[in-house]
Amino acid sequence: MYKKIATGLIAVAATTAVALSLPTAASAASYDRSESFGPVYAQRFLAKAEGRMFVDWDRRGRSNEVVVTGRLQDLDRRSYEDGGKCAYVTFQAGDFRRHWNTVYTDRYCGFPGSKRISFREDDVRTLRVRVCQVRPHGGFPTNCGSWEYLSTR
Repeated sequence: MYKKIATGLIAVAATTAVALSLPTAASAASYDRSESFGPVYAQRFLAKAEGRMFVDWDRRGRSNEVVVTGRLQDLDRRSYEDGGKCAYVTFQAGDFRRHWNTVYTDRYCGFPGSKRISFREDDVRTLRVRVCQVRPHGGFPTNCGSWEYLSTR
């Protein structure tokens, strides 16, 4: 009788341990490479972006998935009437044939706040990010900073 109770308790303990470990294992994504970027600034430090890039390669190393997360922040405290502008970010991906394509752009108006950056792209050799400013109602980006390059290898 005691043997059956002990065996039952051991089985319950083992099942509980496995069940508790599953959500942690399932939620933790396994990436081949992770790299942070930024802060990347517009000219005169009036806008910035920063975050992380995660890369997951297939078994043969011929294809990948890139996931980018981060924040875009408006640092221009001037009112729009006084020439204040919004933060603007551009991401371009270089494919395996060395062609650049714009894969993500966004803007955020609202000093001193920020906006979440989040996107995914497939088959990326290199990623680059640049932060600019843009008028509140759109238009051509100005006051752009330099490109920051991120390698997927």
